[in-house]
Amino acid sequence: MTERGDITIRPGGPADAPIVLRLFDSAIAWLTERGRPEQWGTDAASTDPRRIDQAEGYAHGDGLWFAEIDGTAAGALVVGAATEYVPAATEPELYVNLLVTDRAYAGRGVGARLLAHAADLARERGLGLLRVDCFRSPDRALVRFYEGCGFTATDPFTVVRPGRPPWPGQVLARRLD
Repeated sequence: MTERGDITIRPGGPADAPIVLRLFDSAIAWLTERGRPEQWGTDAASTDPRRIDQAEGYAHGDGLWFAEIDGTAAGALVVGAATEYVPAATEPELYVNLLVTDRAYAGRGVGARLLAHAADLARERGLGLLRVDCFRSPDRALVRFYEGCGFTATDPFTVVRPGRPPWPGQVLARRLD
């Protein structure tokens, strides 16, 4: 566990899939309330078999981390290999597969703290590149968040999803010293 300010970072484990789903549900509800369903849809992750399987996979992998405030998970991070729908890196990297925060903790720096932890993990592994992808909305709100955390937008991409609108994404990279 690492602690910085009032945020504690701890590794996740097999029992933590429900926490990942709770964080997804919180974020999906927040996005939907603001008329932004394009990122993750409107259905609760905790009732979506695909999201449940995804959360179980994260919980049973070795890349899940939580940011806790007062013992409650305020955000989750998953790091590992890049997803298949983004352009491959030209050097060894650590990839942020998931960053989700509970909007009840907005303004507390939870997402930025988890990204700083991802950078620390990459450095510990001798890697000089940290990448992430995110939803590329017309206002680029999430892209701007990552840029504010030291990332640079690199490759835009689009995921074609049968029966659903295409999902516009943006890869961002951060060089580590």
